[in-house]
Amino acid sequence: MLSRKAKYAIKALLFIYDHQDKIPISVKEISEAKKIPYKFLESIMNSLKQNRIIRSHRGSKGGYSFAIEPSGITVASIVRMMDGPIALTTCTSENFYEKCEECIDEDTCKVRRIFLDLRTQMIPVLERSITDL
Repeated sequence: MLSRKAKYAIKALLFIYDHQDKIPISVKEISEAKKIPYKFLESIMNSLKQNRIIRSHRGSKGGYSFAIEPSGITVASIVRMMDGPIALTTCTSENFYEKCEECIDEDTCKVRRIFLDLRTQMIPVLERSITDL
């Protein structure tokens, strides 16, 4: 399940993208517009800043803007940044693979096959840029 942290990060980035004529945009403005708890959003924005997705601007008219081209930001990259692996099981993760403890034979495991199929269909959707949403 998608965490609130990842969901709010995506909402905040989409808000900044949709309001680029007003950048920098303050956490307060995003928080109020998107109904995201202020302190929680501050933490999320700090994570996005540390990962060089956004940059902060100081001062009375300070706030945030993109540090990289928004077309290069995918939903998948934000979900991974906030939540870790996208796969629903460790044995289907592309970047964080681990064999399941109880698995006897991955090649014939029907549960793995289901979640591998799901991941295969889900990733192309999540790999879309935030500019395409």
